Amino acid sequence: MKLSKADFLLLRWSLAAICGAVLGSMLIFYGSIAYAQSSKNEHLKAQRMLNDAHGSLALARQDKENMGKYANEYAVLLKQRIIGDDQRLDWVEGLEHIRRHSPVLSFSYQIAPQRIYLSPTPMDSGNFNIHYSEMKLQFELLHERQLFNFFAALQAHIKGHYHLESCSLQRSGETRLKAECNGNWITLKKRS
Repeated sequence: MKLSKADFLLLRWSLAAICGAVLGSMLIFYGSIAYAQSSKNEHLKAQRMLNDAHGSLALARQDKENMGKYANEYAVLLKQRIIGDDQRLDWVEGLEHIRRHSPVLSFSYQIAPQRIYLSPTPMDSGNFNIHYSEMKLQFELLHERQLFNFFAALQAHIKGHYHLESCSLQRSGETRLKAECNGNWITLKKRS
């Protein structure tokens, strides 16, 4: 069958409609693919946000549980002034109180500036940096028990934590002893 020019004139609107329908179908097809991809991306984004929210909720629940467990211990550390800034003035006043009610014949002390403790092995200290101030003590004693009485008084009258590292004793004359002790005042400071 052969088509003439007149036939094309009659079919032109039908051919234009078919071409328009094909073009429209292609636009709808590619538009639906783009929409599906966009919807998939939005779904993945929403899923990530949901997972993040679940993670945050789990951390908040864990924090709440930890706060319940450790609130009393934390309150004790705050009361003892182990958490916060170093209490150098309190330490000095406490040492002077001990001097006035001295369980030893005499003593002198030196407190070094505060430094951050750098552990030789990895250590999890939570949200705290561990700080310390070295303190050297020199004593004149009649007997060894006076040294124990001094450290008992130190613990009773001064808030904070003194970590005793070493003590050395030497006889000084027939009735006296000299002692030299080294240790650190420990303080925990929040990082944030």
